[in-house]
This record gives sequence, C-alpha cells and structure tokens, in this order.
Amino acid sequence: MDPRTMPRRLSAWFSRRPAWLPDVLLGLFVTAIQVRSVADLGVTLPEPAATPVSDFGHVAYVLLTVSGLAVIVRRRWPVTVFLITTACSLVYFTLSYPDRVSYLGLLVALYTLTAYGDGRRSLRIAGAGIAVLAIGSLIASADIEPRAALGWVFFRLGALVISTTLGESVRSRRVIAADAQVRAELAERARDEEARARVDAERLRIAREVHDTVAHAIAIINVQAGVTAHVLDRRPEQARDALRTIEQTSSRALSEMRAVLGVLRDGDDREPYPGLGDIHQLAGEAREAGLDLSIDETAPVTELPSAVGSAAYRIVQESITNVIRHVGPTKVTVRLEPGADALRIEVVDAGCQGPPPMPVRRGGGRGIVGMRERCQLLGGELDARSRPGGGFEVVARLPLAPAGSRR
Repeated sequence: MDPRTMPRRLSAWFSRRPAWLPDVLLGLFVTAIQVRSVADLGVTLPEPAATPVSDFGHVAYVLLTVSGLAVIVRRRWPVTVFLITTACSLVYFTLSYPDRVSYLGLLVALYTLTAYGDGRRSLRIAGAGIAVLAIGSLIASADIEPRAALGWVFFRLGALVISTTLGESVRSRRVIAADAQVRAELAERARDEEARARVDAERLRIAREVHDTVAHAIAIINVQAGVTAHVLDRRPEQARDALRTIEQTSSRALSEMRAVLGVLRDGDDREPYPGLGDIHQLAGEAREAGLDLSIDETAPVTELPSAVGSAAYRIVQESITNVIRHVGPTKVTVRLEPGADALRIEVVDAGCQGPPPMPVRRGGGRGIVGMRERCQLLGGELDARSRPGGGFEVVARLPLAPAGSRR
C-alpha cells in the first residue's frame, strides 16, 4: 500500500463510517479508563482511604462497566443514560470506592444531556441529578479521613458543574448558529422575493408603456390610412399630408418604444420618457386624426416630478386613443390643473357626432385599467365614466409627492 494514499483512504473510510461507531468506541474507551483507573496498579495517589474495589463481590467493576457502556446510547436516550450513570455513581461513592476517574461516564452523560437537550428542561434534570449526587457524596464522606481529603468530593462536584456548563455552552452556540442560518435564509428569501417583485413591476410598467405607445400610434395610423384611401384619387395633397402624419406618428412611436425598452439594454444612452411638455405634440397628432381638441392648462406652482409628468402624458394619450378608436371625430377638452400637492387631469369628449369608427366598448380592454394602475402606483386615483349628456370623461388625480413623505 502506498503510504502517500493512506491519509486519503482513512478520510474516505471515516466519511463512510456508521453513525453509531464513534459512540461505541467512546463507550468502550470510557469503560476501559474507569475500570483501569481503580484497579490496584501499585500507584499511590493522595486521596482518602477507600474501600478496596474487590470488596462486595467486585460490585465496583460492575458499576463502572454499566456506567461506561451506557455512554454508547447517550445520543439516543440522553436522559436515561444520565439517570443510569447517576445511579451507578451514587451507589459507587456511597460504598466509598476510590475516586480516580470513576465518574468519567457521568461527566460524558451530563455533557450530552445539556449539549443535545432542549435547554431549560435538560438543565433542571442536570441540576436535580447534581444535587442528589452532592447530598449523597457529602453524607458518604461525613467520616472521611483525613479531613483534607474532603477536597476530592468538592473537586468531583465541581467537575460535574463544569461538564454541565460546557454542554450548555455548546448547545447555546448551536442554537445561535441555527438561528443565524434561519435568519440568513429568510433574508435571502426576502431578497429573492423583492427582486422578483421588482422584475414583475418593471415588466408591468413596460407592458403598460408598450400598450399606450402602440395603441395610440395604431389608432392614429388607422385613421390616417382610412383618410388616405378615401381621398387618394380626388385630393392627392390631402392624401400626402395623411401619409406624412402616418410617417411622423410611426417614427415617434418607434422612438418611444426605444425609450421604453431602453431599460433592457446596457449603457446610459436611454432616451427620456415623454412628459407634460410633449402633450401639445400629442394634441397636434390628435387634431390631424380629426379630433377638435383643446388644452386648458394652468402653470404649475412647483416643478412636477418626472414620474408624475410621464404618468400624466400616458393618461392623456390613452384617453385620446380611446376617443379616436371608439368615438371618431368629436370635440375633446383636456384640462391640466397642477396644484400645491397634486396634479388634476380631466379629459372630456362630446360623444359620437356621426357613425363610430368601430363598435363602442368602453372599458372592455386594458386601457382604463392601465391608467388606473398608473395612478395607484403614485398614490393617486382615477375615475372614468360616461357623462349623462353624452360623451365620456376621465378624471385623474396624481399626488406630487409619495404618500409616505406627506405630513
């Protein structure tokens, strides 16, 4: 056998060993140490006069063997093993057999009880056992000679307390480590959930932006394409203007799509999102699509946050898109009323003034839902309803500051 492979072979063997093997070896070791320590080996130790281990029919060896072999099952039945070793030690010391290391099995059992127990209950059992042993030992050593040898009794009791403390310390460290592991797993799970929530929110935001951009552009292009087909032969100049509007609308839609999807690209060359400053350009496109659109705008008291401006633009855009798709040429009024703490948006149309371009299905798609979601993300609210005298109105309120920052 190659000596260089011995450490690796031993490591592989120990990794495959049965779980019970270490306790069996420990139990045999403790038994051998206890028995050999009290045997008459011609060694004189400064300890009190003791009963020879051969008295009472070698009961001392039986007690030491039982307490040592009990260690083998210490992990499976720690309380039972502690009670067995305590009983053996109590009888052993009551019969005044020599100390030596005869209580090694008791120390191992006491350590196991507190290290692998459940804390408070294990400490109560250990404390009761130590109290019984202390009382029994003090009674048995009442006539010990010489009196200075009484220190052996206190040394034995001190060893029991130290073993208990050591076991409780190991258990506490294990509990602390387990709690830290649980907290780390919870923190990691929370981070994963937060990351997934952010991804979902970003996906929803992109879906809303794409919906608003594409829906508005397709509605404008659809109207202008219809105009082009209608006047192509009779009024080519008007057809040319309609085609130019289609070109501009599609180009603007592509630009907005690049801005929306720029978050998916690396780099800092993302185009800004449209805001309130782009609403007039949006109104021009709507007028070219046949709407009689007017904007009633009040100068803002303070500069509007970009998120509020972008949400306001998308709400107005989606409202105009719905009018183009479901109503057709009509009068539309857009009111923008910035206040000290909120922006109020109102989009009102006068209703159909002729055959609608397609069946009217207010609220049947995702448009109004998307507008309401935008408002809710900023802590605002949106109301979309039919007007009693005809037409439809969308009223939104967008706070200028997050809800948590307002006093």
